[in-house]
Amino acid sequence: MENFSLILAIVVVTALAFDFTNGFHDTANAMATTISTGALKPKVAVAMSAVLNLVGAFLSVEVANTISKGLVDETGIRPEVIFAALVGAILWNLLTWLVGLPSSSSHALMGGLIGATIASAGMGAVHGDALVTKVLIPAIAAPIVAGIAAMLATRLSYTLGKKADGKAAAKGYRTGQIASAGLVSLAHGTNDAQKTMGIITLALVAGGVVAPDSDPPTWVILSAGLAIALGTYLGGWRIIRTMGKGLTDLQPQQGFAAQTSAATVILASSHLGFSLSTTHSVSGSVMGAGLGRKGGVVRWSTATRMFVAWGLTLPAAALVGALAESVTDLGDWGTAVVAVFLVVSSAAIWKISRREVVDASNVNHTDEPAGVVTTAIAAVTPPPAGTVTETLTATIPAPPATTEPAAPPAAV
Repeated sequence: MENFSLILAIVVVTALAFDFTNGFHDTANAMATTISTGALKPKVAVAMSAVLNLVGAFLSVEVANTISKGLVDETGIRPEVIFAALVGAILWNLLTWLVGLPSSSSHALMGGLIGATIASAGMGAVHGDALVTKVLIPAIAAPIVAGIAAMLATRLSYTLGKKADGKAAAKGYRTGQIASAGLVSLAHGTNDAQKTMGIITLALVAGGVVAPDSDPPTWVILSAGLAIALGTYLGGWRIIRTMGKGLTDLQPQQGFAAQTSAATVILASSHLGFSLSTTHSVSGSVMGAGLGRKGGVVRWSTATRMFVAWGLTLPAAALVGALAESVTDLGDWGTAVVAVFLVVSSAAIWKISRREVVDASNVNHTDEPAGVVTTAIAAVTPPPAGTVTETLTATIPAPPATTEPAAPPAAV
């Protein structure tokens, strides 16, 4: 540890700060549907998710190795490059959290790393084949696969449950939701916590503390697991609201189908070493579950904003990472300037968020507008039985009231 310099210590602390933001940014992935359907109380849900995120961090290092060994040329990377990459990732995470959009923390991290690496060592230092096969293709395929699986699972659940007692079936699916939410949390720990492990390991290689091609040290695995668990426990309530209520209204059957489908996709990708976005997987499964129920709709206005954020994540984080690297390249004072900018910007975003507080007490409240597509679908959908009379009563004007003629004036 004699080579553990001040800049390397700053990088490790900043990486754990990113891991913390990853935790509260992605809590919605595991627990939004469980909270929105009432299967678990909000604070119980995030506590359970935090514990399982920590456990999941110890199950595999395949994704960590993809980040530390496969994405960029680790031999030409300085610790300052890693620091600049983390600045881009953290700021994008905080901005999307502020507006309640479930964007990908994974892609923010990789975008920041790619931008900072290109600014430092040029395009040749980025492994394009790994970027395409293990990042971009899974980013497109994951929400599609998870969405189709969730839609089919939802339809199957409603078909099999037609003759079941409604209350008993709902209770059973809520129990299933708790188990599937735990599985998503475990999967999140095996995938997202490893990204911070990979970035810290890459910094340790750059700083000469560990040898190239090394697996993450045990203290890195433990600290990354604890950081993401703490962030998860605090709960990203703004994004939980969007994921649980903003995209669609979920019944217990849909919540169970969405979480099970997403967990399957995430665990499979972790086993294969794909740096998958859990946000993309869970968002796709939630939309698929919304479309799988007869009469269910997706709020495409929210989905469109989310898709735009997904498309901007990599380039935006890359741009900030590249700019931060250009400043840190000026010397120690440049690194100090970037560090101050990160702290001040983060504090400003937090202060703005206090203007409209979202927490466990109001996470299931939403004023999200229906959107053009949803409004059109609702316009042609027949009203539920028993509402026709009330609708006609409300829309047909009452006849004008009859008035008695005025009495003649009394004779004087």
